[in-house]
Amino acid sequence: MASQVNPPRGMRDFLPADKARREHALSVIRGVYRAHGFDEIETPVVEDYDRLHAGLGGDNEKLSFSILKRGIRPEQLAAAAERGDAEALADLGLRFDLTVPLSRFYASHRAELPPVFRSIQIAPVWRAERPQRGRYRQFVQADIDIIGEPGLLAEVELVTASSQALAELGLEGCVIRVNDRRILFGLLGHCGLSAADHDRALITIDKLDKIGAAGVVAELSEIDAVAAERVGEVLLGVEPLLAGDGIVLRREDVAAVLPTAEPDTDLAQGIDNLAALGAALADALPDGVAVRFDPTLVRGMGYYTGTIFEVAHPGSGSSVGGGGRYDGMIGRFLGQDVPAVGFSIGFERIVDLIQLPEGDGADAVVLVHDADVPLETLGALKRELVAGGHRVRLEKRQKNMKALLSRVAAEGWSRFAGVRADSATDPAALEFRALSD
Repeated sequence: MASQVNPPRGMRDFLPADKARREHALSVIRGVYRAHGFDEIETPVVEDYDRLHAGLGGDNEKLSFSILKRGIRPEQLAAAAERGDAEALADLGLRFDLTVPLSRFYASHRAELPPVFRSIQIAPVWRAERPQRGRYRQFVQADIDIIGEPGLLAEVELVTASSQALAELGLEGCVIRVNDRRILFGLLGHCGLSAADHDRALITIDKLDKIGAAGVVAELSEIDAVAAERVGEVLLGVEPLLAGDGIVLRREDVAAVLPTAEPDTDLAQGIDNLAALGAALADALPDGVAVRFDPTLVRGMGYYTGTIFEVAHPGSGSSVGGGGRYDGMIGRFLGQDVPAVGFSIGFERIVDLIQLPEGDGADAVVLVHDADVPLETLGALKRELVAGGHRVRLEKRQKNMKALLSRVAAEGWSRFAGVRADSATDPAALEFRALSD
């Protein structure tokens, strides 16, 4: 019986055309982020087990792949099995996102970094997901983060850099939905929900697009029926606005859909924050990208403390990016809070939405040679062409030349020339023809 030849479930192979599209997207993202003053770092693919399960990664901690300790003895296996404590056998794990490694990196290298550190991380991560379309066990994240800047400048830089990257990838119609955790907590408190119930309530509100305002009220009624009705009144007013062009990120538009906020409350601070952000971004975004206020945006990670983002695109049924401010996370390593905010482009989703530009990269030529052409001739021709900036492929002449030329054209090659045994070693003597002819 033949052995299994497919990759593990939730992981993928990429054919050359797929890989070329991915590398194009990575190049665009890196180029834009570097132009905006961010520096790329690299962290290990594994972190200590305890660090990955320190409460920093929210529900993703449950999806972490663990790595067994080396040299486990039989009695340790038996003891762990008896206790039902398999985690005791692991000391490392594959990273499930890039934020936890970044926090550890900053704590390790703070003395070597500038007071405000702008980082790029583009790398694979692993989660023990149930594989399905759009969800994989290995996937690439493309993150930028700003650490050490407490003001809105950090959010402005992240949104402008990310929106330009999306625009240069050709993703028209992107909408960056924005909210503030303080608005969420202030709204829940105003409606009468106790702080102890906020996390549970946010999980329910996050389902608004699936179960509607009535469904949210029904679930929240299990916590507090009166508070649920008050939350429902806000959501009923918001739902039709979100279904249209959304709520513009201006003070009057933000405040119009929220209860009156008392000064110095979470709700008031959140409104002030988003109003200032909207004013700063008013003329700073490229064509094809819009920013809108969404008071129902939750983002699942419990470590977010202020502004949160999520990117929607009409070609995707799921978000294609997101992030937010997480001022308390790095303090878990340093013992003192450090302001931080990040934005992640959903690489695996956006790469399926883009096309590789025609004529991308170097002039790509194919040398179709007879079987008796001396190796010295082929080597000299290829060397000269490569030195001249060309991308070169050698292909042996076939009986069915039409099939050969169709294949290499589909692979992105642009021109070809025939090489015979008596051909000169000077590329200028070759007769190149376009593969489209």
